Amino acid sequence: MISDRLAELGIALPAVAAPVASYVPAVRVGNQVWTSGQLPFVEGALPATGQVGREVSPEEAAGYARTAALNALAAIDALVGIDNVARVVKVVGFVSSAPDFHGQPQVINGASEVIGEIFGEAGVHARSAVGVAELPLDAPVEVEVIAELTAP
Repeated sequence: MISDRLAELGIALPAVAAPVASYVPAVRVGNQVWTSGQLPFVEGALPATGQVGREVSPEEAAGYARTAALNALAAIDALVGIDNVARVVKVVGFVSSAPDFHGQPQVINGASEVIGEIFGEAGVHARSAVGVAELPLDAPVEVEVIAELTAP
């Protein structure tokens, strides 16, 4: 069970981050769950703001991508229960990037790697890593997750 693996890794999913606009954290469609873009909130606050390659280092941003991915998993858990996830299908990561920063894939590896640690082979996913000029609340990263459920 995924909850057992989380405990094994010493990972506690956080409380679901409150939406910052008019949307819900996750939606179930058939046997899939799609999360809204999750920011790297820690106890309701962003640990850093700014662009990667300027105010935020790529290494810090990878840690924030990990946090955002855990926030996405928390949204899935709250909606359907994490143990009902059969596999992670896709991760989409957005990186608020300084004009000369080109390491978006390495930043979003922070999200992909924690998903791999948790789900093993079922965590191997398709992915997009996109550089953007700005994100909501001046967050350095945002992560979305699409997961397939064990039953429709």
